[in-house]
Amino acid sequence: MVVELTALHWIYVAFILIIIGFMVMRRDTSLVCIIGIFLLAFTSTQSLSASISSIFNSFIFAITELLGTILIISIIVSMSKALTRTGVNDVMISPFTKLIRTPALAYWTIGILMMVISWFFWPSPAVALLGAVLLPVALRVGLPALGAAMAMNLFGHGIALSGDFIIQGAPKLTADAAGIPVLDVVQASIPLVFVMGIVTTIVAFIFLKRDMKNGMLKVETTVVGDHSEKHFSKKEMDQLKNLLTPGAKKLIAFLIPILFILDVVAMSVLNLSGGDATALIGGTAIFILLLISLLAHKNNGLEETTSYLIEGFQFGFRVFGPVIPIAAFFYLGDSGFIKIIGEFLPAHSSGIVNDLGVALAHTVPLNGQIAAITLTTVGTITGLDGSGFSGISLAGSLANLFATAIGAGAATLTALGQIAAIWVGGGTLVPWALIPAAAICGVDPFELARRNLVPVVIGLVVTTIVAMFLI
Repeated sequence: MVVELTALHWIYVAFILIIIGFMVMRRDTSLVCIIGIFLLAFTSTQSLSASISSIFNSFIFAITELLGTILIISIIVSMSKALTRTGVNDVMISPFTKLIRTPALAYWTIGILMMVISWFFWPSPAVALLGAVLLPVALRVGLPALGAAMAMNLFGHGIALSGDFIIQGAPKLTADAAGIPVLDVVQASIPLVFVMGIVTTIVAFIFLKRDMKNGMLKVETTVVGDHSEKHFSKKEMDQLKNLLTPGAKKLIAFLIPILFILDVVAMSVLNLSGGDATALIGGTAIFILLLISLLAHKNNGLEETTSYLIEGFQFGFRVFGPVIPIAAFFYLGDSGFIKIIGEFLPAHSSGIVNDLGVALAHTVPLNGQIAAITLTTVGTITGLDGSGFSGISLAGSLANLFATAIGAGAATLTALGQIAAIWVGGGTLVPWALIPAAAICGVDPFELARRNLVPVVIGLVVTTIVAMFLI
């Protein structure tokens, strides 16, 4: 079926290019996104009042979609502030300082642990777990916070999520759409996932080392949770760190990893992943915050608990503030359009982004090389909505179409489309998708996206070439 492209599709494409251009120029994109939302709404409804209302409704939709992430980031930061100010954090990280002694060790250790945990529980809870424990160690040995965020992001939201070997949520979606067994997609994705992962993480590390050597990256001395509006003098910080006895600090520092390990066990036994796993981590973090507040601040514990939570939420919403307008615009490319603006898409449309992917697939000649390039391009386009998962069913169906035409390569093409969509939309290039790692590390999500861009593009090119030989 040939998709009809309308003015809506071309407006969306135009604003994607404008937004990318503004990001490259390091300019803010909020105004551009708001204008884009208004034009899409006005083109659809021909109503000024409905178009103005759509801007507000799109913000509500974006906040609703992002709320779980905002909450877990805010809670983890609240807990981290309590850990840092009472000195428990210093006790917790002391064993790791003996193991992680260089920035390179910090980058690869954080990355590999992130990948392993993310295979079992997906990246969001893994970011929360590692950010609270390993980020302070990484900063102390000289790895910039941006480098730690890149490691979490590329290994977790890139390698682990794009393969999804254990939970198999992604390959199930693509395999069903392609009409082939899940195991075929998983097996076909293994070489591609590791080619993509190895190339991207090594290129990113080389660029990171170069910029650190040239003094282009700031090496922070603060840890997660210190990015706060509340400032203390050295004397006040020393007083806070003496609220708990050394024995109490050691007990709490021992108890916290135990609680998180029990979370991991519970995730495995109860088969929790994604949002459920994140909720378990978040609840545990709140429990730890309450414990520290009551033990350290004694009679003032009730008020201090609220104070920590307020600081965490201030941090969370300050980080997400610039992202909500751009997320609101890109959500219009998928199911968000109908929920925000209404039933104004052309008949048989499956969303603006998916329509563009289908149209592209119908305009290119079919052979193995073109099929691989097209699946990567389609996966990249569908990933622009920021979920990574919304477009992989389209990638599967197009892979089936192309494989039928060329007589081979269904599993490889399906895996390739899946990898491209998730690397772009699952959290390495789209700014609001990579916010968990950026927020935990206290870095600008737009800057993290810019740092990831060249390594990910190089990785996609190499992976696509490898796929051509595997078809």
